[in-house]
Amino acid sequence: MNLDRFSVNQMTVKQLALPELVSQCVRLGIRGVGLWREPVQEYGVEAAADLVRDAGLTVTTLCRGGFFTTEGWLDSNRAAIDEAVVLGTDTVVLVSGGLTPAHPDLPSARARITEAIGELAPYAGERGIRLAVEPLHPMYAADRCAVSTLDQALDIAEHFPAEQVGVVVDTYHLWWDDRAPAAVERAGATGRIHSFQLADWTTPLPAGVLNGRGQLGTGSIDLKAWSTLLEKTGYTGPVEVELFNEELWARDGVEVLEETLERFLEV
Repeated sequence: MNLDRFSVNQMTVKQLALPELVSQCVRLGIRGVGLWREPVQEYGVEAAADLVRDAGLTVTTLCRGGFFTTEGWLDSNRAAIDEAVVLGTDTVVLVSGGLTPAHPDLPSARARITEAIGELAPYAGERGIRLAVEPLHPMYAADRCAVSTLDQALDIAEHFPAEQVGVVVDTYHLWWDDRAPAAVERAGATGRIHSFQLADWTTPLPAGVLNGRGQLGTGSIDLKAWSTLLEKTGYTGPVEVELFNEELWARDGVEVLEETLERFLEV
């Protein structure tokens, strides 16, 4: 895996303001960044687009859309698509949402997610934006994402054209599932791998578990095997490192960015 395909997700070094993140990426030869809507909105979407474009960086993904089981989902997701167009990325990552009183069980929540994506996909397709359904680890199924496996994500995505709806392959969320390698092959064969994200699994998990993604090479996941698996499918797109980690966020952001790049090239 070479530097040309490396992308750093903004949340990995969220302590860095966007201009500093961009300048440090340029200094280190990093060409790709995955952006998050909230800090981009705070900076200004058009200003952020100009900043990244002028630096010669590619926005590999925009996080996040989804939460289809909540009120106001349609306007929010259309706004995410419009922001993606301005930022020059072709991929919006979807965290689909969990259980609600209206959708109190997993089958009904997944049915609702599929229905909602059906409403949204044409809007995205008309604007050249791909929707990437991200399965999250089952520990998030109740409140954040009723889509827990890559097969479940593909079962949803395959209702729609591959150029409109695909999936995210995220090692942190999928490494435990022994059916995932076959699902990766299934996704690759149909052109539905829209994003590949890396993070490691370290224990013990922190309280709340959300911010426990380990630095590459510090945990239990065979990241090299996952990279090889993706390459065998023909995937040649960006490899985005997305770490939610309180300990990393408490450190100097430039140091963490340098370390993340070094780990990527080593692991």
